[in-house]
Amino acid sequence: MHNLNTSVQAPNPLAAEALVGLQVAEVERDLILATLRHTEGNRTRAAIILGISIRTMRNKLREYAESGVDIPGHLGHEI
Repeated sequence: MHNLNTSVQAPNPLAAEALVGLQVAEVERDLILATLRHTEGNRTRAAIILGISIRTMRNKLREYAESGVDIPGHLGHEI
């Protein structure tokens, strides 16, 4: 098993309160993109950290790129 140096932290109730009023899709997008920045564009590692499949990650990133979102680590090639 690989150690990805990912620490599990208890949820911060104040941080959750700051998300009230945002759409789930918007929060999901921001979390995926922040995790991708954290992994310096490594999509596989980001997917593992988030607990989603790499296929889901690729599909989400494709959707974001098509809507004009700048994808961290994306150099203009196929996602």
